Amino acid sequence: MQTNLADFIRDTRDGIDADAILRKCVHCGFCTATCPTYQLTGDELEGPRGRIYLIKQVLEGRPATDKTQAHLDHCLTCRNCESTCPSGVQYGRLADIGRRVVEQQVPRPAGQRLLRTVLKETLPRRWLFTPAMKAGQLVRPLLPQALQDKVPARQRAGAWPRTEHTRKMLFLEGCVQPAMSPNINAATARVFDAVGVQLVAASRAGCCGAIRWHLNDADGGRADMRRNIDAWWPYLEQGIDTILINASGCGAMIKEYGHALADDPAYAGKAARVSAAAKDVSEVLPAFEQRLRDKLGTRAGAQRVAYHPPCTLQHGQQIRGKVEGLLRAAGVDVKLCADSHLCCGSAGTYSVLHKEVARQLRDDKLAKLQATGPERIVSANIGCITHLQSGTDVPVEHWIELLDRALA
Repeated sequence: MQTNLADFIRDTRDGIDADAILRKCVHCGFCTATCPTYQLTGDELEGPRGRIYLIKQVLEGRPATDKTQAHLDHCLTCRNCESTCPSGVQYGRLADIGRRVVEQQVPRPAGQRLLRTVLKETLPRRWLFTPAMKAGQLVRPLLPQALQDKVPARQRAGAWPRTEHTRKMLFLEGCVQPAMSPNINAATARVFDAVGVQLVAASRAGCCGAIRWHLNDADGGRADMRRNIDAWWPYLEQGIDTILINASGCGAMIKEYGHALADDPAYAGKAARVSAAAKDVSEVLPAFEQRLRDKLGTRAGAQRVAYHPPCTLQHGQQIRGKVEGLLRAAGVDVKLCADSHLCCGSAGTYSVLHKEVARQLRDDKLAKLQATGPERIVSANIGCITHLQSGTDVPVEHWIELLDRALA
């Protein structure tokens, strides 16, 4: 694709990145076949190829409009198109750049601005979000259905293991997960304790930065990244070589730290090292598969489970097959549903900002998951788990919780 970027962005870091990405696109349209919003609407501008043209026009100097903004907002950033693209177009990075430029040109209505501000200022701060979630859980039966869908029932986490192990890994607790589903973190710690690994959570680490970054607040997102790097750096210097992450959305973001902070002379090198150390749980546990087999025996049972691989895992991090392999090694009958590559509609804050599209995608995903006849549904990201559970009575949980119960 030929480009002629406008002066305001041509020689900037974003401009250089965008130009390189745009030039890879060959207009083939393969991406439209795997784009959830294009599948729903059939509108070219609601697919990756159409959005790429919109971004190109804006970066070449054509003024953005509210329609431009709406089409970019409707993108889930699931990055399914990246898995499909034969030319290696990094659409996710291009979409982030395009949205930020459009955000500067098109004022949002007051209601949109308020909602986005509440999301990016509340969700990343555990000291705000946790008490708000606890209050919501206390009055959950009285809440409107739309709010009940976002407030899971209270959950017991169980004990965090106290055993000291020689092998240690850093562990990201996250911002919303400890309040919404505290058992996921505790279960992860117990599973790793069982294979001889101690998880260490740095107290100053918090939100990975994805919430602000994907709400077009790049400065806020980078501030979250720098805070986490500062929190983790002493441990990395002491020899811990892995930052373990059990929320795939966070993992996808942390693996981008090196790119996001590449122009920051104080943090570029550290960010690259952090990105290299970041590992999803499913990347690390296969090394302990035999030890898990020995401990589990047949205790996981032959229960039938439907697995929903989050987009941030299978497309964002390009990790496929590992969760299924671990569960099958534990004796679980795990199934992938039809169109397992498609997004469930959660997509971070998307299910709050675009409820109708998110609901349609959720219901379609649940119908296909339930067609496999599962006793429960498992996934690997808190957003997907909460979103799917809001539409079904079948239990939905993190796959690590299933292993934890079997080990117990």
